[in-house]
Amino acid sequence: MLTTLAGVLFDGFAYGMLLFLMSVGLSVTLGLMNFTNLAHGSFAMLGGYVVVVLTERAGWPFLATLPAAFLITAAVSVVFERLLFSRFYRRSELDQVLVTIGLVFMATAAAAYLFGTVQQPVQVPSFLRGAWNVEGVSIGVYRTFLIAVAVVIAVVLVVGLETTRLGQQIRAAVDNQRMARGLGIDVDKAFALTFAVGSGLAGLGGGLAVEWVGLDPAFGLHFLVYVLIVVSMGGLGSIGGSFAAAVLIGVGDMACKYYVPELGAFLIYALMVLLLFLRPQGLFGRR
Repeated sequence: MLTTLAGVLFDGFAYGMLLFLMSVGLSVTLGLMNFTNLAHGSFAMLGGYVVVVLTERAGWPFLATLPAAFLITAAVSVVFERLLFSRFYRRSELDQVLVTIGLVFMATAAAAYLFGTVQQPVQVPSFLRGAWNVEGVSIGVYRTFLIAVAVVIAVVLVVGLETTRLGQQIRAAVDNQRMARGLGIDVDKAFALTFAVGSGLAGLGGGLAVEWVGLDPAFGLHFLVYVLIVVSMGGLGSIGGSFAAAVLIGVGDMACKYYVPELGAFLIYALMVLLLFLRPQGLFGRR
């Protein structure tokens, strides 16, 4: 029984790290830029299709496609941010929701047209397959790789936003745009860079998710729900909050599917309602 519990906890933590990679970008952009971007899940889907196309059709090694998924998704997101999203920064939340959810449906239709509605396969290297057996607990190699990537990114984001000059400029641009411009900070550039990093991380998460959960045109809509739950539970703009919330959701979801599968996702929603009832600002949110 303890061996089974340990396996469920490990798989749940790995799944939580996958959710963290896909959601932390939205937490940063929504918390710092006050922009409600429901198209965030579509950027994750884009990263997944980049990995599929490069590995299955162009013959790239899997590990080489991951930086490409980040960079291509980031570049596409900057185009949307400059041409469309930036025009909605001062608009109401309803306007932001309507335009971004519209993009979700457009992205879903485009993916179905280009790739069909079937699950897309992806081959990972042989050294990322299989599992280690540790005291009777099966430790998946690929899931360990996911955990390592997520932890490294979490550390880099915290250090980057809290200790670097660029992080200080981004936070200053968010707190007071007029003052930041007066100090010579390029606010538009700071916002575009923030948006690119957040969306690029979603693309990276989507690329890493293909091997585990699959990829189809409904990917963006399906994981948008989980991403929003993680962001709301963790607290806007809090990287640590997103990390903790993703772990809770991942472990809770995996445990629910294993021990009480008849409940489906009920436990996740119940956990979210309870947490937000006790802490409306989320685990580490300030507002």
